[in-house]
Amino acid sequence: MSLQSAQRVLVTGGGGFLGGAVVKKLIKRGCYVRTFSRNFYHNLEKSGIDQVKGDLCSKEEVEKACQDIEIVFHAAAMTGVWGSYKDYYNINYTGTCNIIQACRSNNVDRLIYTSSPSVIFDGSDMEGVDESIPYPAKYHAFYPATKALAEQAVIEASKYGLKTISLRPHLIWGPGDTNLVPRIIKRAASLVRVGNGKNLVDTIYIDNAADAHIMAADQLKEDSSLSGRVYFISQDEPVYLWDMVDNILKAAGLNQVKKSISKNMAWAIGAVLETCYKIFKIKQEPRMTRFVAHELATAHWFNISAAKKDLGFRPKISTREGLARLGEWLKKYPVQ
Repeated sequence: MSLQSAQRVLVTGGGGFLGGAVVKKLIKRGCYVRTFSRNFYHNLEKSGIDQVKGDLCSKEEVEKACQDIEIVFHAAAMTGVWGSYKDYYNINYTGTCNIIQACRSNNVDRLIYTSSPSVIFDGSDMEGVDESIPYPAKYHAFYPATKALAEQAVIEASKYGLKTISLRPHLIWGPGDTNLVPRIIKRAASLVRVGNGKNLVDTIYIDNAADAHIMAADQLKEDSSLSGRVYFISQDEPVYLWDMVDNILKAAGLNQVKKSISKNMAWAIGAVLETCYKIFKIKQEPRMTRFVAHELATAHWFNISAAKKDLGFRPKISTREGLARLGEWLKKYPVQ
């Protein structure tokens, strides 16, 4: 039985950007959809979604959410680059372990895990690398460190009966974005280019990212030998990072970024801000961190041949079309 005819699917983080996009596609395919999130969402209620409110860190609540479920899409996570290691660890790693255990005890057939390319980012340029690249010896932020632990737990779980695939989407964007696009637009007046502006990066349009998750579930049912594998997914057309930022600003009717600083200067500023924020116990995220400085100034794009071959993944929506759709959406729902 493929996902097309499957009746019972759980999406963690179903009220979020990616999780919500996966939910919409599942509904169109006639699946029974349950979501597991920290909050209730009005838009999901209107769609008749079975919402379970809970905490990933609670084994009991996760166990309940996975009852009578055939497939789990685990998209919930603590994102960002600032916060306590304990919080990142509990949500991203322990939460994923709870999902794995609940899948086992409820005989869930498949688990599709949303990972991140940041799990292999070591601060240097990564150009056309594939899934064979190892995890780095050191991480510069808690988010990639704990996502890497979670990804490894999912891979390990595949050795003991649970069929899994981990996907690594990079810089998801599009209409409905609650993270990347709003952050760029809200900071438009103070944005500064970091580096020489020639670093190519991968991105992925929201619908393409959601498609990849459903393709992974379909193919995993057809070919269990794919279990335990990890795949980069992207638009398959790297772009200059700062050109992409300018294009998002243009979609919002704003001017492009004019000022620039060197990577070393940004890194030094990030180091100072991190120290000050820790000393004074400031909870909000600094405007710059060492991890962000590396991300903004280095190349990170990936070879998605494996996803093409094994999952049949091809991005249906081009970056150009996606930006046009984003522009239309921003006219209706401008970022405040």
